[in-house]
Amino acid sequence: MLKATLKSLLSRKLRLVLSGLAVVLGVMFVSGAFVLTDTLGRSFDSLFASAYAGIDVQVTKKPPLGDAGFDGPQQQSTGIPAAFADKVKAVPGVAAVTAQVGADGARVVGKDGKVVTTFGPPRLGENWTGETDLLKLREGHAPAADNEIVVNAATAKAAGIKVGDQVGVLTLQPKKTFTLVGIFGYSGDRDSIGGALEVMFTTPVAQDLMLGQPGAFSSIDVKAEPGVTHAQLRDRIAAMAGADYKVQTNEEMQAATSKDFKAGLGFFNNILIGFAGVALFVGTFLILNTFSIIVAQRTRELALMRALGGSRGQTLGSVLTEAVAIGLVASVLGLAAGVGVGVLLAWLFGNLTGVALASVGVPAAAVISAFVVGLVVTVVAAVLPALRASRIPPIAALQEVSTPDRPLTKLTVSGAVVGAAGGTLLGLGLNGTGSGNTTLFLILGGVLVTFIGVALLTPLLARPVVSLLGRLFSWSVPGKLGRLNSGRNPRRTAITAAALMVGLALITGVNVILASAKSSLTQQAAKDVTVDLIISGDGDQNGPATFDPAVMDSAAHIPGVSSAASEYWEYGQVGTERHSVSAVPDLPAWAGMFKLTPQQGALQFTGKDQAVVDPDTAKEHGYTVGRSVDMQFTHGDVHHVTIVGIYTKSNVAGGIIVSKDLIPDFRVQQPSWGYLKVSPGTAVADVQRQVDTLLKDNPEVSVANRAEYVAAQSAQFDQLLTMIQVLLALAILIAVLGIVNTLALSVLERTRELGLLRAIGMRRAQTMRMVTVEAVVISVFGALLGLGVGIGLGSAVVHALKDDGFTRMAFPWTQMGTYLVLAALVGVVAAVLPSIRAARVNVLQAIAHD
Repeated sequence: MLKATLKSLLSRKLRLVLSGLAVVLGVMFVSGAFVLTDTLGRSFDSLFASAYAGIDVQVTKKPPLGDAGFDGPQQQSTGIPAAFADKVKAVPGVAAVTAQVGADGARVVGKDGKVVTTFGPPRLGENWTGETDLLKLREGHAPAADNEIVVNAATAKAAGIKVGDQVGVLTLQPKKTFTLVGIFGYSGDRDSIGGALEVMFTTPVAQDLMLGQPGAFSSIDVKAEPGVTHAQLRDRIAAMAGADYKVQTNEEMQAATSKDFKAGLGFFNNILIGFAGVALFVGTFLILNTFSIIVAQRTRELALMRALGGSRGQTLGSVLTEAVAIGLVASVLGLAAGVGVGVLLAWLFGNLTGVALASVGVPAAAVISAFVVGLVVTVVAAVLPALRASRIPPIAALQEVSTPDRPLTKLTVSGAVVGAAGGTLLGLGLNGTGSGNTTLFLILGGVLVTFIGVALLTPLLARPVVSLLGRLFSWSVPGKLGRLNSGRNPRRTAITAAALMVGLALITGVNVILASAKSSLTQQAAKDVTVDLIISGDGDQNGPATFDPAVMDSAAHIPGVSSAASEYWEYGQVGTERHSVSAVPDLPAWAGMFKLTPQQGALQFTGKDQAVVDPDTAKEHGYTVGRSVDMQFTHGDVHHVTIVGIYTKSNVAGGIIVSKDLIPDFRVQQPSWGYLKVSPGTAVADVQRQVDTLLKDNPEVSVANRAEYVAAQSAQFDQLLTMIQVLLALAILIAVLGIVNTLALSVLERTRELGLLRAIGMRRAQTMRMVTVEAVVISVFGALLGLGVGIGLGSAVVHALKDDGFTRMAFPWTQMGTYLVLAALVGVVAAVLPSIRAARVNVLQAIAHD
């Protein structure tokens, strides 16, 4: 039986390729994700080892707020007094001490007048401490005056600057201009370490601009005397320093930095695997359909084996053995393709960020996941067809057998039950049942189960919907035949269409959510915002972009400006939690910009250490008017802030707003947003041009009118949609392969029928048109299913988020119409090879075909 199975498998190589292709693509995504993260992880291990070379022990002051991780920007450590470096130098075992100033946030203005950006690596501002074995000047000399800087070669190339140029640099303070006197690089002819852009000032300037603390340092690097271990020196310094300082060895710094980075890589890895899971789920439909068709085609063959003495178990084993063989081959090919994809993505990452890549390796997780996923998916998809094969009676070998349509009652009832269960899970998740991961699993599980339920219900819809769609092409004999062929086996049509349905449903659902978000944002801006001009920028991982406070002072005096308000931003410790906080110097003016009124208390600061909050924040944290809340920011001590007002709920403004006396404790003491109202009769465009002139020394920010600002915010939704469409493209590709596979196997199944049609006068072109109509009908049916399910899922999410700013339901009719047209084109493309094969059928051989 085993020999017969393997011989049958090898005799149908096309079937083998088509069956395994979906698994190859899915496994490729999974294994590629592991190869990518492993390569990047080892690359950054090497990077961190290089970055900390020459440092045996490092001393930093503990940030007052700790590290925010994924919840907010990383906090810069507080300044270390200069006198502390002398204390460290006096510790037994210390050979040398270097006091360093270094912080992320030094943004160089390039030759084109734009701020140089990066794809992740920091933009460091540091003090020059001299050349080392690692760092060497390539051109010029070290900075000696306060108006001189040196940069690394990566920064010079990115900014297009050279020694002698006047260079603008943005820091904690507004743009200042320096003379570039030197360019440095690193050992191994490296322009940077890890793609970081670096600017080095004289020590006093670095302290002022990067720490905001003259005379302070961010870290103290220590070299140990011969014979003193890193751990011994760490313990001695820690005993002297006390609890306010963090003392780490070289090895501990590498491990800690690597751990944080790999946590981020793990998050990225999970996203890739999630989309791979979608692709494999779609691939399951393809494999299920393939094996169903194969079993139908081999009915007489399997029945003959039963007649010759084969048991049901052997028949079942035969089909499952075929599935295992296909799964093994697909896993090997998928793993090889995954390695290639992982290497390609790592290479792209290295070129974008400047990180030197480690040698490519294939981690055990990639190999294990490739074979587990490949085998499990293939075997699970083949179980139902295998069970069907085992039930073929031996008598079937003695007669012409066609596979009759079985009643759809059980399938329909099962689909209704499963679909209801999926909807229930999804509803519980969207309503916030459970917490944290529980809610996420409820939502994801609900979506998955809902898809399965819809797939089970699809055969019930297939025949009437396909018949209706087919009438669009029934103006010719090939069109009529194509319509009849697409509806002759509802189960097969349904499974093929369901594969396309999954990918399109997810894309459509996301589209509905984002369209509703854009529509809600536009509506709320028109309803609740009286601002005419907004000054803002994109910012980076350290927070939103900022600008010179003097801009707002000047803008407020522009003729025609009736009101002006600025808003400062910081991430602080509020009570026991981390929270974003805004400071507003003129609260009444700011509140008027967003039509905010007091719900309790007043919207007016009458003293220091005061705050107002929105009703949702007040309810969540139990804040009431008159209550005191402890707040601490990057600089300064804990403040006992009094809640003086709770303002009305708004979908465009909210959060904790504090009085201006707390701004000196913020890390960046410059406004992040500026709002201007223009008097009636004054041209907004004229004021906008004047404000734009005021911003010439603030290249990170720009001024926009209300419509332009809303459009810019909405554009972020379009970027998100594009990214999701790219990631789901693999699922769509597998669905297309499913249509190709179904048609190709159907053509083989109908060889004799095609020969008879050709014999009675059907031309080759008509045969190709018949197959194309069948493909287009199936494809459009799948697209309609996807659009319907996607609209339902998207609408459910929008409804669940109605209290979170989703005030309007919107449907992206243009995009959905585009998807439908593309689905028809997909059907045409998918039919190319099967239709050519059908047209080339030898008439005489086909008529004689058994």
